[in-house]
Amino acid sequence: MTVVMRDVIVGAALDWLGTPYRHQASLKGVGADCLGLVRGVWREIYGAEAEAVPAYTPDWAEARGAETLRDAARRHMTEVAVSAVLPGDLLLFRWREGMPAKHAAILVAPERLIHAHDGAAVALAHLAPWWRRRLAFAFVFPGVTP
Repeated sequence: MTVVMRDVIVGAALDWLGTPYRHQASLKGVGADCLGLVRGVWREIYGAEAEAVPAYTPDWAEARGAETLRDAARRHMTEVAVSAVLPGDLLLFRWREGMPAKHAAILVAPERLIHAHDGAAVALAHLAPWWRRRLAFAFVFPGVTP
């Protein structure tokens, strides 16, 4: 297994800053959605994507009602308590209680995350109470060391 330092994940994610939002895209500097950002960081660190991503509509989580992002992350990463997240961890958010998680971000500092969201570019945000209330799942990338 590849040994990965957390700062390598953070650095790879920060390289995506300013990439325009594009639904289903994953090309640094060209376009990415939240999953595309995570996929791009994964490719940079591990080479190939963990699995093929099927086409998805903007309302995929509401339409399916399944924890698709969580289940995919569990297949390839180690789940950790949301209270124990560290820089370099994957964060999954749900917009409303009872709805599946449908937004992904990477923690880049103890109180900062990087993400892509509709209508903007890949950007940094504070892990403020608004985000913490919506944080549903957290995962450690494979082979991560402190």
